[in-house]
Amino acid sequence: MTVQVAERGGFCFGVRRAVDSVLEATERFSPLYTLGPIIHNPAVVDMLEGRGAHVAYSVEEIPENATVVIRSHGVGPEVLEKLQTRGVRVIDATCPFVARIQQKVRQAFEAGMQVVLVGEPQHPEVQGINGWCHGTARIVQSAEDVEALPSMERVCVAAQTTTNRERWETLLALIQARFPGCEVFPSICSATFERQKEAVEIAEKADIMLVIGGRNSSNTQKLFTLCSARCPRTYLIESPEELPGNIPYRDVHVGITTGASTPAWIIKEVITRMCDIEKNEILTPETETETPEVKAEAPVAENPTTPAPAAEAEEQTTDADTVQSIPSTGEGEANFVEDFEKMMMPIRPGQIIKGKVVSVNDNEVCVNIGYKADGFIQRSEFSAGEDVNPRDVIKEGDEIEVEVLKVNDGEGNVLLSKKNVDSRKYWKDLVAAYNAGEHFTAVGKQAVKGGIIASINGIRAFIPASHLDTHYVEDINSYIGKPMEVVIIEMEKGRKRVVASHKNAILENEKRKKAEKWASIEEGTRVMGIVRRLTDFGAFVDIGGVDGLVHVTNLAWGRVQHPRDVVNVGDEIEVLIMKVDRENERISLGYKQLKPKPWDVATSKYIPGTIVTGKVVRLVSFGAFVELEPGLDGLVHISQIADHRIDKVESVLQPGQIVDVKILDVNPEEHRISLSIRDALVPKSENDYSPDDYEDSYDDADDDIYEVGDDIDPLA
Repeated sequence: MTVQVAERGGFCFGVRRAVDSVLEATERFSPLYTLGPIIHNPAVVDMLEGRGAHVAYSVEEIPENATVVIRSHGVGPEVLEKLQTRGVRVIDATCPFVARIQQKVRQAFEAGMQVVLVGEPQHPEVQGINGWCHGTARIVQSAEDVEALPSMERVCVAAQTTTNRERWETLLALIQARFPGCEVFPSICSATFERQKEAVEIAEKADIMLVIGGRNSSNTQKLFTLCSARCPRTYLIESPEELPGNIPYRDVHVGITTGASTPAWIIKEVITRMCDIEKNEILTPETETETPEVKAEAPVAENPTTPAPAAEAEEQTTDADTVQSIPSTGEGEANFVEDFEKMMMPIRPGQIIKGKVVSVNDNEVCVNIGYKADGFIQRSEFSAGEDVNPRDVIKEGDEIEVEVLKVNDGEGNVLLSKKNVDSRKYWKDLVAAYNAGEHFTAVGKQAVKGGIIASINGIRAFIPASHLDTHYVEDINSYIGKPMEVVIIEMEKGRKRVVASHKNAILENEKRKKAEKWASIEEGTRVMGIVRRLTDFGAFVDIGGVDGLVHVTNLAWGRVQHPRDVVNVGDEIEVLIMKVDRENERISLGYKQLKPKPWDVATSKYIPGTIVTGKVVRLVSFGAFVELEPGLDGLVHISQIADHRIDKVESVLQPGQIVDVKILDVNPEEHRISLSIRDALVPKSENDYSPDDYEDSYDDADDDIYEVGDDIDPLA
């Protein structure tokens, strides 16, 4: 058997960049997600899942403040906006070639052009590109689709990066015939074209052609279609387990090409599996049977298995020599040898190994580590955090990782530590969370000079006394045994030294809450608040973590001498957000704006002929202004002040005096109310009048004074 592997197979630049971005992110961020599988290869996705990179199929599945990697297909701007709104950290691993198409489509859309995309409508790359022209692109993948396009004036044509070049050239010619002068953006990835070209050349010479890649991968499906047309015995497989075992591999030439999402280690395992099959053919030639021609379609397994990723794969080879036969052992013999080798496996102090729990009691755990002697974990070496009873957290049959402390404790037993393994894991998680700026829960353990020693997930941390709270702490012992939220302010990874701060965590939370509150404040909305402070110029009101000012002019519709005349400290009031200055963190509030304007209800509240009580607020030469309520004043003309003639208003009234007035007229359009104090007076009986009253009456009656010699009418 000879094997020819395509030199341009395996990860393309964009896919490798995306996978590397996820691998790097697993060391720094948690929780970590990819928006959709990072590549169309189940084995790679499973491997990344094992390292903490979870797959989310929608923005809503991603928790707030998590980290997400955008795969090489890219996404539309609306997806990025949703992620930003949720506070998600975004690592954009969009393929640079795809990003160029997105940019071109956006520019064409903004220039008023109609975008036409050659590609698959449901492919995530096409959907992402379409998002940059607000979903208005016309997507075509056949001549019928082109014919169905409506009449359009200005057209820009682009393609999905993995589109077959022949299809692109055919459809482009049809589009240009229908829309002469259309702008063309050649966007097929050159790596895709070269990969397809090389695959065709190999398939034309091969007896058996293998296309290795994910069935959900668009570029893998295109490779399979191209190779099937040249080599009838073409198979699409995702893993070595799917290799056809019922066809001969002896004396055949096998060609291998791979999709852009296939890692090198899978290619190597496929070649190894073929060599194993060929060995069996050499050893048992009588079982070899001729296999009929296989139809050119991908075999679909109901539940295909995916191999566990090996460590780093070596570079794939392009040719393989004929494999020579070697003796083989039976299955039982192989298992015996394997078990014996495990028993004789050398172990050393400090080694990390996996084992299965054999028994558990209150003070120790017995673990089968595949060695000639079982290992024991003492209770003190079981947990990196609080002292726990092993029975409460572990049971027989559980698989755990342990560290070898001693190979022989003097009695032939191996001493193990689970605490040390957990501490390393906790430290790694702590470093990742620290790099991500996360907060932690710490528990005070011991008061020492200058602060306290606390435990963060089993990791020892020092909290200085000045960082125990936002105020001075007299008794630091009050924090012993007390859980508190902290942030790490200093970390020495070499010495595993951690300094934390409860004060900074409080301040950051307050800052975050304040920022969230500022983001939620909108002008024109009503909110409830509590009056916190009064000044000569207004009242400061707490509206949920931030203060706003109700200026004295916005407290009431009338004149206000001091805010205390309207509100008091501690009052809960409803206010209107009038203006928000986020840059200077100032909020203007209104209180009177939520109450009816006095003049709007004046006609229904003050009816002519009724008598009401008011306060004299201002004197003028022609009368006095009386306040009926804040913001609503009426005029008492000088002739309506008293039931006798007066020369000066001051002789009868004083500012601040409370008087009864009769409503004569209400004119809300001109903001005028005519009042009368005289008409509100209680009429006097004859016995109530004094000589002075008559004298005053005579003094006022200028027209009734007669001179000697005047003719008078005695009947008048």
